[in-house]
Amino acid sequence: MTIDSPRMLVLGAHPDDAEFHAGGLISIYRERGYAVKIVSVTNGAAGHHERTAEELINIRASEAAAVGQMIGAEYEVWEYPDGGLQPTLEVRHRIIREIRNYAPDLVLTHRLNDYHPDHRAVGQLVQDASYLVTVPLVASDTKSLRKDPVVAYMPDLFTKPNPLSPDVVVDTTAYMERIVAMLDCHRSQVYEWLPYNGGVIDQVPADDEGKREWLAGWFAKRARAVADRFRSQLVDVYGEQLGSAIEFAEAYEISEYATSLSDEAKQRLFPVAKASL
Repeated sequence: MTIDSPRMLVLGAHPDDAEFHAGGLISIYRERGYAVKIVSVTNGAAGHHERTAEELINIRASEAAAVGQMIGAEYEVWEYPDGGLQPTLEVRHRIIREIRNYAPDLVLTHRLNDYHPDHRAVGQLVQDASYLVTVPLVASDTKSLRKDPVVAYMPDLFTKPNPLSPDVVVDTTAYMERIVAMLDCHRSQVYEWLPYNGGVIDQVPADDEGKREWLAGWFAKRARAVADRFRSQLVDVYGEQLGSAIEFAEAYEISEYATSLSDEAKQRLFPVAKASL
């Protein structure tokens, strides 16, 4: 595999999943001018404690569009119900068509081991679409691919029943400001729903500057936890001195459909952050 300008497709369950889980790698791709498309398979209409589902459909689509405009990437929000996604044949065929039409080199998605049923459903759908994207008589209204793209699972911190087993670790320290800027677009989530759901809504400041600072601290805890959990892998990749000092990171597990992925291909699909070169 020789990819000079790899194309990335992120298939997440909700608007903001891509940014939350893979904002660093997305930032690295866009910094290098690589194409990125983000798809939220559900409409995000269940993610609030005060707003109606009808309101949220438009709000979350607008928030996603703001991210796409900011980073220069396509961003689609599909209509499937938030909190009610099922891995049906209809959605599988739509994902097959999406992968074929966009022709990505790298697909990012959720693991099947996840707390959220929508996350698990998307992971299952992508797994079921893998290989079938190469079968001409499946979803035959789109041209089949000659080979599967590489599928990688976005980082999570779940340990039961199976923890993430990363094949790739990425230093995202230099991109934290960019990730926070992307998340800041999802205001209905990061300043309203998620703090309410997490029992910390009283900690969110009233002013925009205070909100942004609070968001940076809140997200840093998660990104730092990823770096700490996979510290040994960071040291292996970046060396003892740099690997030990990396504050924030993302880690990716590559699907077993990506057989015989060479080190060169892996480095092209998961390029080292320029700040780490």
